[in-house]
Amino acid sequence: MTILVRRTKGKLPANKIRAAGEAIGKGRIVVFPTETVYGIGGDALDKDAVRSIFRIKGRPPDNPVIVHVAHASDVRLLVSEIPATARILMETFWPGPLTLVMKKSEAVPNAVTGGLGTVSVRMPANSVALSLIKAAGTPVAAPSANLSGRPSITTFGEAVAELDGRVDFIIDGGKCRIGVESTVLDMTRKLPLLLRPGGLPVEEIERVIGGIDIHPAASGRGKFRGRAPSPGMKYRHYSPVHSSVILFEKGQASGPSIAEARDRLLSSGFTVAMLVTDEARLRKGVVVRLGSSKEPERIAKGLFSALRRLDRSRVDFILAEGIDEKGIGLAVMNRLRRASGGNGPEELENLIALKTGTQR
Repeated sequence: MTILVRRTKGKLPANKIRAAGEAIGKGRIVVFPTETVYGIGGDALDKDAVRSIFRIKGRPPDNPVIVHVAHASDVRLLVSEIPATARILMETFWPGPLTLVMKKSEAVPNAVTGGLGTVSVRMPANSVALSLIKAAGTPVAAPSANLSGRPSITTFGEAVAELDGRVDFIIDGGKCRIGVESTVLDMTRKLPLLLRPGGLPVEEIERVIGGIDIHPAASGRGKFRGRAPSPGMKYRHYSPVHSSVILFEKGQASGPSIAEARDRLLSSGFTVAMLVTDEARLRKGVVVRLGSSKEPERIAKGLFSALRRLDRSRVDFILAEGIDEKGIGLAVMNRLRRASGGNGPEELENLIALKTGTQR
């Protein structure tokens, strides 16, 4: 049975947070809020607890998970060395939405790292998460709290709907402040390498340590081959179960517009919703506006909840408008590209044929 730790008058009972933390120390699994998305956590040093997380999520075993700490000093237990640049980033951005990949210590089970010699570590900027980790008395391995491949979870209600009965505790942290996962940097190289864009924009990192390299998979385009050093690189992520997402990139060179695609799909008998910015001149049909293109942080915060809401309505197609890739916009576009599985407007007729069973 899952224990639901709810807020009363905006506050969480401290004794329940301690109980959930102590349960992690005993090998139990807890869903908890962070500033980015909700996580599903267990003792990072207990391989059986980590395997339970993978089993509950249906997560491929070669997809590493992030380890969360409550103190920067806890990192020494997890890694064999902390590069000087990593120390600067920790001092500047922790607690916060930045994950650093470093060479792992012997204390970290291979189940955490997907068999790699590196471990991904971050300190969340969320008081509930930090209190939970402190109460656990151990670093907490915690990927996003969604079943594998689905959009991440950013509200307590979504967490209960997806994981009630599957885990030991679910903690109510309200709506996550950022709404997309952390930025992931590989610190094992001379020049840090961006593996996944996230809640901390690349521009802010570069202002502190100068230029960084960017992995081709960070854009969300194409397929990653080989062993992925970070979550969110190799497998299809953030995808609705019932709805097919078509992404209309900003400044697309070919294919129909969103309005033209909407009309084509409606004329074929499909249900359609459009996920767009406030500036989009669309009125006909189901239109979900995430915010102004000038406020990518607002778009990021509402993205996953909107995808989940439309998927629950079992709409056939979600037509998503792309935004500029500046700041957190890079993370938004990464998620939309992965949610669409690479399907753009040029794939419209193929997707119609696939849905109708007329594909040759």
